[in-house]
Amino acid sequence: MVMSMGEMYSYVGSAVATLMFINAIIQQYFPFHIRGYVEKYGQKFVSFVHPYVEITFDEFTGERMKRSEAFSAIRNYLSAKSSAQVKRLKADVVKNSQSLILSMDNNEEITDEFEGVKVWWTSKKYVSMKQVSFSFHPAPDGKRCYRLTFHQRDRKLITESYIGHVLKEGDAIATRNRQRKLYTNNPSDDWFGYKKNKWTHVDFEHPSTFGTLAMETKKKEEIMKDLIKFSKGKQYYSRIGKAWKRGYLLYGPPGQREKKKEEKDEEEEEGKDPVSKKEKEERKESKVTLSGLLNCVDGLWSACGEERIIVFTTNYVEKLDPALIRRGRMDKRIEMSYCCFEAFKVLAKNYLDIDSHPLYEEIRKLLEETSMTPADVAENLMPKSEEDDEDTCLKALIEALMAEKEEAKIKKAGEEASLKADKEEKEKGESPKDETSTSTAVVKENGSH
Repeated sequence: MVMSMGEMYSYVGSAVATLMFINAIIQQYFPFHIRGYVEKYGQKFVSFVHPYVEITFDEFTGERMKRSEAFSAIRNYLSAKSSAQVKRLKADVVKNSQSLILSMDNNEEITDEFEGVKVWWTSKKYVSMKQVSFSFHPAPDGKRCYRLTFHQRDRKLITESYIGHVLKEGDAIATRNRQRKLYTNNPSDDWFGYKKNKWTHVDFEHPSTFGTLAMETKKKEEIMKDLIKFSKGKQYYSRIGKAWKRGYLLYGPPGQREKKKEEKDEEEEEGKDPVSKKEKEERKESKVTLSGLLNCVDGLWSACGEERIIVFTTNYVEKLDPALIRRGRMDKRIEMSYCCFEAFKVLAKNYLDIDSHPLYEEIRKLLEETSMTPADVAENLMPKSEEDDEDTCLKALIEALMAEKEEAKIKKAGEEASLKADKEEKEKGESPKDETSTSTAVVKENGSH
């Protein structure tokens, strides 16, 4: 006898109702330890008819409710698949509203495939029914998690390969989408109330790249290779027993004309206002000691974190303590010297969008004979009005180079004249002493007769 569809549904409904009734009786009247045995053997029975394994990744883990890095990586990994498979999505904006991340909403499911094996990801949210005590912080709206479901025959592949693949891809996506931030240490006077924070930050959106950096091509490639090698060296640094960090020391000449002008203005200001001078001197007193700095760069604190790049910049490398710039602390030293012809070509491409010009040869010769910083070269290459074209800007640079060359000649002649005058004055100062000593010797000789 074949059952009709209606009869089948009635039997299934009766069975489900019976199971729910039995479960309610067990939860209400059975002791706790007996309920544990029922659940334990009940799950074993279900595993025979349901050969699927489930792994749950909670949003928060640990006693201090720290956000799980695995949860964030999984969310990033599934975001690319969410927009194509699920109907209900959640949107998140990053990078100053320039990038949109879509993730699946609660109770949605995504199917993924890895080496021919199908798996299912589900987003879950559990709302707690417990009463939350009074707090200044908003209460959490529920416990979120991702649930991974797969067949038990694929357990080894999923646990040993697939989960690692998901976390790695999720971290790579986070790296591409992350917003770089510039952090500043707050003075202790600002640690009060809700602003009690030692660090503040702003979004770091500097447009400069290695492509726009005015530097010799060979030196630029060397730095880029060094950085790439360091970024992939986690296992290597761990194997040799060294903290995964690298120090770079950038040094070179300052912009001399701007610096002299600033110093002159400061001297005039201080002469007018001695109180301001005293306040500046007090502000210049640093609470950072050399010992503390060395501990952060290369002491125990240097091991607190990984993949750390430390960059020091200075115009006077000879004034730095040798302990600070030794190898192991400053691993690579990079001299940012005066502008060479290769650096000029990069600047010309950046500012004027040209690769060659008839005036290049003249500029090459002048750069070999003149010391001019890349900042000064860039300032001369920048168009100052709508009428300025590449010819106007290059001619302005040539005039500036020639003026710098003449100024260097005058300065050199002045220094030579000053040295000559000092030498003559020194010789004049020594000659009377010689005459006096000679006269004394003659008198003594006459007295002996």
